[in-house]
Amino acid sequence: MSTYRIAHLSDPHLPPPPGAFGWRDIFTKRLISRIAWRRKRKVHRPEILEALVADLKAAAPDHVVISGDLTNFASYTEIEAAREWLSALGSPADFTVSPGNHDALAGPGGPERFAAWTPWLGDTGEAAFPQVRVRGPVALFNLCSARPTAPHLATGRLGEDQLARLDAALADPAHADRFRIVVLHHPPTRGAVSRRKALDDQEALRAVLSRRGVHLVLHGHAHEALVGSVPGPGGTAIPVLGAPSASAPASGHSPARWHAIEIERRPGGGFQARIVVRGLRPGAAGVAELGRYRLSDVDQRG
Repeated sequence: MSTYRIAHLSDPHLPPPPGAFGWRDIFTKRLISRIAWRRKRKVHRPEILEALVADLKAAAPDHVVISGDLTNFASYTEIEAAREWLSALGSPADFTVSPGNHDALAGPGGPERFAAWTPWLGDTGEAAFPQVRVRGPVALFNLCSARPTAPHLATGRLGEDQLARLDAALADPAHADRFRIVVLHHPPTRGAVSRRKALDDQEALRAVLSRRGVHLVLHGHAHEALVGSVPGPGGTAIPVLGAPSASAPASGHSPARWHAIEIERRPGGGFQARIVVRGLRPGAAGVAELGRYRLSDVDQRG
Protein backbone atom coordinates (compact mmCIF):
# COMPACT_ATOMS: atom_id res chain seq x y z
CA MET A 1 0.00 0.00 0.00
CA SER A 2 1.24 3.50 -0.78
CA THR A 3 1.55 5.86 2.18
CA TYR A 4 0.58 9.51 2.21
CA ARG A 5 2.27 11.58 4.93
CA ILE A 6 0.84 14.68 6.59
CA ALA A 7 3.10 16.60 9.00
CA HIS A 8 1.46 18.63 11.76
CA LEU A 9 3.04 21.33 13.90
CA SER A 10 1.52 24.23 15.78
CA ASP A 11 2.01 27.47 17.69
CA PRO A 12 5.47 28.47 16.44
CA HIS A 13 5.13 31.99 17.92
CA LEU A 14 7.70 33.53 15.58
CA PRO A 15 9.96 36.19 17.15
CA PRO A 16 8.35 39.64 16.78
CA PRO A 17 10.17 41.67 14.11
CA PRO A 18 11.14 45.31 14.63
CA GLY A 19 8.04 47.48 14.48
CA ALA A 20 5.68 44.72 15.60
CA PHE A 21 4.47 46.94 18.43
CA GLY A 22 3.58 50.56 17.66
CA TRP A 23 2.80 53.53 19.86
CA ARG A 24 -0.92 53.23 19.08
CA ASP A 25 -0.90 49.81 20.74
CA ILE A 26 -0.37 51.19 24.25
CA PHE A 27 -4.16 51.44 24.59
CA THR A 28 -4.99 48.01 23.22
CA LYS A 29 -4.84 44.36 24.19
CA ARG A 30 -1.42 44.22 22.52
CA LEU A 31 0.04 46.05 25.52
CA ILE A 32 -0.96 43.18 27.81
CA SER A 33 0.48 40.70 25.34
CA ARG A 34 3.70 42.68 25.05
CA ILE A 35 4.14 42.54 28.83
CA ALA A 36 3.43 38.80 28.76
CA TRP A 37 5.95 38.35 25.94
CA ARG A 38 8.78 39.32 28.28
CA ARG A 39 8.11 36.00 29.99
CA LYS A 40 6.97 33.96 27.00
CA ARG A 41 9.99 34.73 24.85
CA LYS A 42 11.95 32.46 27.19
CA VAL A 43 9.65 29.56 26.32
CA HIS A 44 9.44 30.27 22.58
CA ARG A 45 12.91 29.81 21.18
CA PRO A 46 13.63 30.47 17.46
CA GLU A 47 16.52 28.00 17.44
CA ILE A 48 14.15 25.25 18.64
CA LEU A 49 11.68 26.04 15.87
CA GLU A 50 14.52 26.04 13.34
CA ALA A 51 15.68 22.60 14.46
CA LEU A 52 12.15 21.20 14.40
CA VAL A 53 11.47 22.55 10.90
CA ALA A 54 14.80 21.17 9.65
CA ASP A 55 13.88 17.74 10.99
CA LEU A 56 10.45 17.97 9.39
CA LYS A 57 11.92 18.94 6.02
CA ALA A 58 14.36 16.04 6.19
CA ALA A 59 11.40 13.68 6.56
CA ALA A 60 9.94 15.08 3.30
CA PRO A 61 6.21 14.80 4.12
CA ASP A 62 3.68 15.14 1.32
CA HIS A 63 1.89 18.03 3.02
CA VAL A 64 2.34 20.15 6.16
CA VAL A 65 -0.38 21.53 8.44
CA ILE A 66 0.34 24.45 10.80
CA SER A 67 -2.51 25.02 13.24
CA GLY A 68 -2.06 28.65 14.19
CA ASP A 69 -0.33 31.23 16.36
CA LEU A 70 2.41 32.16 13.94
CA THR A 71 2.43 35.64 15.50
CA ASN A 72 2.20 37.07 18.99
CA PHE A 73 0.51 40.48 18.72
CA ALA A 74 -1.28 40.08 15.34
CA SER A 75 0.21 43.31 14.05
CA TYR A 76 0.40 43.70 10.30
CA THR A 77 4.18 43.82 10.59
CA GLU A 78 4.10 40.37 12.19
CA ILE A 79 1.58 39.05 9.65
CA GLU A 80 3.95 40.10 6.86
CA ALA A 81 6.98 38.61 8.64
CA ALA A 82 5.07 35.34 9.01
CA ARG A 83 4.29 35.42 5.29
CA GLU A 84 8.02 35.68 4.57
CA TRP A 85 8.71 32.76 6.92
CA LEU A 86 6.06 30.66 5.19
CA SER A 87 7.48 31.56 1.77
CA ALA A 88 10.88 30.24 2.84
CA LEU A 89 9.41 26.86 3.82
CA GLY A 90 8.43 25.82 0.30
CA SER A 91 5.54 25.96 -2.12
CA PRO A 92 2.32 27.31 -0.55
CA ALA A 93 0.44 24.42 -2.17
CA ASP A 94 2.31 22.07 0.20
CA PHE A 95 1.43 23.93 3.42
CA THR A 96 -1.93 24.64 5.04
CA VAL A 97 -2.24 27.27 7.78
CA SER A 98 -5.18 27.58 10.17
CA PRO A 99 -4.94 30.95 12.02
CA GLY A 100 -4.80 31.08 15.81
CA ASN A 101 -6.04 33.50 18.45
CA HIS A 102 -2.68 35.30 18.59
CA ASP A 103 -3.00 35.89 14.85
CA ALA A 104 -6.25 37.79 15.52
CA LEU A 105 -5.36 39.25 18.89
CA ALA A 106 -6.75 42.74 18.34
CA GLY A 107 -7.98 45.04 15.63
CA PRO A 108 -10.58 44.38 12.92
CA GLY A 109 -12.01 40.90 12.72
CA GLY A 110 -12.91 38.87 9.67
CA PRO A 111 -10.83 36.60 7.47
CA GLU A 112 -9.58 39.55 5.40
CA ARG A 113 -6.97 40.21 8.07
CA PHE A 114 -5.20 37.05 6.83
CA ALA A 115 -5.18 38.13 3.18
CA ALA A 116 -1.36 38.03 3.14
CA TRP A 117 -1.54 34.30 3.94
CA THR A 118 -4.12 33.46 1.27
CA PRO A 119 -1.91 30.99 -0.67
CA TRP A 120 -1.44 28.94 2.52
CA LEU A 121 -5.09 28.97 3.59
CA GLY A 122 -6.52 27.05 0.64
CA ASP A 123 -6.81 26.81 -3.13
CA THR A 124 -9.58 29.34 -3.76
CA GLY A 125 -7.38 32.44 -3.83
CA GLU A 126 -9.52 33.98 -1.09
CA ALA A 127 -9.08 34.49 2.65
CA ALA A 128 -12.32 32.67 3.46
CA PHE A 129 -13.22 29.64 5.54
CA PRO A 130 -13.70 26.77 5.49
CA GLN A 131 -11.24 25.87 2.76
CA VAL A 132 -11.12 22.37 1.31
CA ARG A 133 -7.82 21.12 -0.08
CA VAL A 134 -7.61 17.73 -1.77
CA ARG A 135 -4.15 16.21 -1.64
CA GLY A 136 -3.66 12.60 -2.70
CA PRO A 137 -6.15 10.46 -0.75
CA VAL A 138 -6.73 13.27 1.78
CA ALA A 139 -9.32 16.05 1.97
CA LEU A 140 -8.28 18.82 4.39
CA PHE A 141 -11.07 20.99 5.80
CA ASN A 142 -9.34 24.12 7.05
CA LEU A 143 -11.30 26.17 9.61
CA CYS A 144 -10.63 29.50 11.29
CA SER A 145 -11.47 29.78 14.99
CA ALA A 146 -9.41 32.97 15.44
CA ARG A 147 -11.35 36.03 16.60
CA PRO A 148 -10.36 39.24 18.42
CA THR A 149 -11.26 38.93 22.10
CA ALA A 150 -11.37 41.05 25.23
CA PRO A 151 -8.26 41.33 27.46
CA HIS A 152 -7.33 38.14 29.32
CA LEU A 153 -9.46 36.00 26.98
CA ALA A 154 -8.17 33.62 24.30
CA THR A 155 -11.43 32.05 23.22
CA GLY A 156 -12.28 31.07 19.66
CA ARG A 157 -15.43 30.95 17.58
CA LEU A 158 -16.27 29.42 14.22
CA GLY A 159 -19.68 31.02 13.75
CA GLU A 160 -22.90 29.73 12.25
CA ASP A 161 -21.98 30.56 8.64
CA GLN A 162 -18.64 28.72 8.75
CA LEU A 163 -20.21 25.73 10.47
CA ALA A 164 -22.99 25.59 7.86
CA ARG A 165 -20.44 25.65 5.06
CA LEU A 166 -18.42 22.94 6.81
CA ASP A 167 -21.53 20.81 7.11
CA ALA A 168 -22.20 21.19 3.37
CA ALA A 169 -18.58 20.47 2.45
CA LEU A 170 -18.48 17.30 4.52
CA ALA A 171 -21.73 16.16 2.90
CA ASP A 172 -20.27 16.62 -0.60
CA PRO A 173 -19.99 13.14 -2.18
CA ALA A 174 -16.81 14.28 -3.95
CA HIS A 175 -14.97 13.81 -0.63
CA ALA A 176 -16.71 10.61 0.46
CA ASP A 177 -13.85 8.26 -0.46
CA ARG A 178 -11.04 10.37 1.00
CA PHE A 179 -9.38 10.49 4.39
CA ARG A 180 -11.02 13.60 5.83
CA ILE A 181 -9.08 15.80 8.24
CA VAL A 182 -10.50 18.88 9.97
CA VAL A 183 -7.94 21.49 11.02
CA LEU A 184 -8.47 24.37 13.46
CA HIS A 185 -6.55 26.15 16.20
CA HIS A 186 -8.80 25.66 19.24
CA PRO A 187 -9.44 22.11 20.48
CA PRO A 188 -13.00 20.81 20.00
CA THR A 189 -12.80 18.53 23.04
CA ARG A 190 -14.24 19.42 26.43
CA GLY A 191 -11.73 20.30 29.13
CA ALA A 192 -8.68 20.48 26.87
CA VAL A 193 -8.18 24.12 27.89
CA SER A 194 -9.76 26.45 30.44
CA ARG A 195 -13.00 28.27 29.66
CA ARG A 196 -11.20 31.53 28.96
CA LYS A 197 -9.28 29.77 26.18
CA ALA A 198 -12.00 27.45 24.86
CA LEU A 199 -13.84 27.27 21.56
CA ASP A 200 -17.15 28.98 22.32
CA ASP A 201 -19.18 26.97 19.81
CA GLN A 202 -17.45 23.63 20.25
CA GLU A 203 -20.79 21.91 20.88
CA ALA A 204 -22.03 23.05 17.47
CA LEU A 205 -18.83 21.82 15.81
CA ARG A 206 -19.10 18.45 17.53
CA ALA A 207 -22.69 18.18 16.29
CA VAL A 208 -21.53 18.65 12.69
CA LEU A 209 -18.73 16.11 13.14
CA SER A 210 -21.10 13.61 14.75
CA ARG A 211 -23.55 13.97 11.89
CA ARG A 212 -21.12 13.98 8.96
CA GLY A 213 -18.06 12.15 10.24
CA VAL A 214 -14.37 12.72 9.60
CA HIS A 215 -11.32 10.58 10.19
CA LEU A 216 -9.18 12.98 12.23
CA VAL A 217 -9.17 16.45 13.82
CA LEU A 218 -5.92 18.40 14.29
CA HIS A 219 -5.47 21.43 16.57
CA GLY A 220 -3.00 23.46 18.61
CA HIS A 221 -3.59 26.22 21.18
CA ALA A 222 -3.15 24.16 24.36
CA HIS A 223 0.67 24.07 24.03
CA GLU A 224 0.48 20.43 25.01
CA ALA A 225 0.55 17.10 23.19
CA LEU A 226 -3.05 15.92 23.49
CA VAL A 227 -4.86 12.82 22.29
CA GLY A 228 -8.64 12.78 22.59
CA SER A 229 -11.78 12.05 20.65
CA VAL A 230 -15.22 13.40 19.80
CA PRO A 231 -18.29 11.37 18.85
CA GLY A 232 -18.70 10.36 15.22
CA PRO A 233 -21.64 8.86 13.32
CA GLY A 234 -23.18 5.65 14.61
CA GLY A 235 -21.28 5.58 17.89
CA THR A 236 -17.82 5.81 16.33
CA ALA A 237 -15.07 7.93 17.88
CA ILE A 238 -13.19 10.56 15.86
CA PRO A 239 -9.55 10.92 16.99
CA VAL A 240 -8.44 14.44 17.97
CA LEU A 241 -4.72 15.24 18.09
CA GLY A 242 -3.15 18.40 19.51
CA ALA A 243 0.47 19.44 19.01
CA PRO A 244 2.45 21.54 21.51
CA SER A 245 4.28 24.73 20.61
CA ALA A 246 6.87 24.10 17.90
CA SER A 247 9.26 26.53 19.61
CA ALA A 248 9.07 25.25 23.22
CA PRO A 249 12.40 24.14 24.76
CA ALA A 250 13.01 20.70 26.24
CA SER A 251 13.03 22.22 29.72
CA GLY A 252 9.34 23.17 29.42
CA HIS A 253 6.35 21.09 30.51
CA SER A 254 5.56 20.10 26.91
CA PRO A 255 8.63 20.35 24.65
CA ALA A 256 8.41 21.06 20.93
CA ARG A 257 7.36 18.20 18.68
CA TRP A 258 5.70 17.51 15.39
CA HIS A 259 3.50 14.64 14.30
CA ALA A 260 3.77 12.65 11.09
CA ILE A 261 0.41 11.15 10.13
CA GLU A 262 0.99 8.21 7.80
CA ILE A 263 -2.20 7.33 5.92
CA GLU A 264 -2.79 4.14 3.95
CA ARG A 265 -5.82 2.74 2.19
CA ARG A 266 -6.90 -0.69 3.40
CA PRO A 267 -7.25 -3.32 0.69
CA GLY A 268 -10.86 -3.96 1.71
CA GLY A 269 -11.79 -0.28 1.80
CA GLY A 270 -11.34 2.55 4.27
CA PHE A 271 -8.07 3.70 5.80
CA GLN A 272 -5.57 3.09 8.54
CA ALA A 273 -3.35 5.78 10.05
CA ARG A 274 -0.15 5.67 12.06
CA ILE A 275 1.26 8.58 14.08
CA VAL A 276 5.02 9.06 14.32
CA VAL A 277 6.03 11.55 17.01
CA ARG A 278 9.27 13.50 16.65
CA GLY A 279 10.56 16.21 18.94
CA LEU A 280 12.77 17.22 21.82
CA ARG A 281 13.50 14.90 24.70
CA PRO A 282 14.42 16.40 28.11
CA GLY A 283 18.10 15.86 28.81
CA ALA A 284 18.93 14.89 25.22
CA ALA A 285 20.20 16.95 22.31
CA GLY A 286 18.47 17.37 18.96
CA VAL A 287 15.17 16.23 17.51
CA ALA A 288 14.48 12.50 17.62
CA GLU A 289 11.66 10.00 17.33
CA LEU A 290 9.69 9.91 20.58
CA GLY A 291 7.35 7.09 19.69
CA ARG A 292 4.74 5.86 17.27
CA TYR A 293 1.25 4.48 17.53
CA ARG A 294 -1.59 3.48 15.26
CA LEU A 295 -4.96 5.11 15.36
CA SER A 296 -7.74 2.57 15.52
CA ASP A 297 -8.59 1.43 12.04
CA VAL A 298 -11.28 3.72 10.71
CA ASP A 299 -13.87 3.12 8.03
CA GLN A 300 -14.72 5.62 5.35
CA ARG A 301 -17.15 7.52 7.58
CA GLY A 302 -14.56 8.19 10.27
